[in-house]
Amino acid sequence: MLFLLPNDTQQNTTAPSDDLTDVYVAVRWIQLIMAVLSILGSGSIIVSAAFQNLIRTPEVQPLFLLSITDLLLGLSWLIGAVLFTQACESYVTCYNLHTIEQIFYMSSFFYTLNYIRVLYSGLKEKYHSRLNGYPSQFPRSTSSFDRVTAVLSSLLPVLLMVPVFTVGNLDRCYTNYSQPYKCLLMHTGPLYTTPGYSQEATACYSVHVYGIVVFLATFLFTFLGIGVLMGKARTLYKRCITSSGFLGGRQWATLRVLERRMLLYPSAFFFCWGPAIILASMILLCPQAVEGRVGVCLYILQALTSASQGLLNCLVYGWTQQRFRSLTSSALRDVNTQTPLLRSQKRGYSALRSTGSST
Repeated sequence: MLFLLPNDTQQNTTAPSDDLTDVYVAVRWIQLIMAVLSILGSGSIIVSAAFQNLIRTPEVQPLFLLSITDLLLGLSWLIGAVLFTQACESYVTCYNLHTIEQIFYMSSFFYTLNYIRVLYSGLKEKYHSRLNGYPSQFPRSTSSFDRVTAVLSSLLPVLLMVPVFTVGNLDRCYTNYSQPYKCLLMHTGPLYTTPGYSQEATACYSVHVYGIVVFLATFLFTFLGIGVLMGKARTLYKRCITSSGFLGGRQWATLRVLERRMLLYPSAFFFCWGPAIILASMILLCPQAVEGRVGVCLYILQALTSASQGLLNCLVYGWTQQRFRSLTSSALRDVNTQTPLLRSQKRGYSALRSTGSST
């Protein structure tokens, strides 16, 4: 994410940050290791989808696009850690690298929400096809709305970050990107500020606030969207299974898996970005609260959790989806085969009850 400082070279914050060199070195190693793991995790999804020729399928394509974004984000983390190791002195490079990183952040948010939406749409289509008595289309074709949302998920973050690119480079806001944190991509500004530091209403400070607000807004939108869609998916799946009047062992197992995933998706998303969100909110609302052990802990935690997004998405959205898909298909197949028999049994049982009552 990109959190800028006012364009005041006389009030640079390198002196108080020198005492935290060990913290930045630790963050560098955490970022380097997690970036490599994220690249491997997202790369495994990409390679698997390519070898199985599933890239254009409607369920896998959103996950494929999310994995590409995670891969690019992991590469940007890796570049930042390498530049920190090489003692990069190009402040403009670090500034623009942070801006590109925030674009990837927001793109991953939108692609995550888009993937959950596609899963819910597929489940909804299966429910309505079963309700109307006709088989669902398989494989389901990608709709125009799916293509539009995929394009907007990558285009909208670029448009939102245009002011950061233009204002930051024109006003040379990158002059404060100096020792010791340099190009660390988990950079959220200095952990400590000088006594004479003032947050002036400059263009750089406006961009600084703008970047934080955009980051928080996109996170909140995605987090709430995931929660709403997973809640609707659970309700819809339960209606789909119970529409036949019978809930077998496989149906209950699939429902329990869906319930766990309903909690897992938002929890994993908040695990990745919770420390960064808390730190960003503190910097925006109460900067003084960051100056202490709390700020150092959050600074390290966000490097550990946010940088693990590619790996965590691989585990949560990738490989675990295979078991859920197999359970769902088995459960729905059981409902198809059992529904006519159950209905005839219900009619016969009702007739017996009516006969017994009349006698």
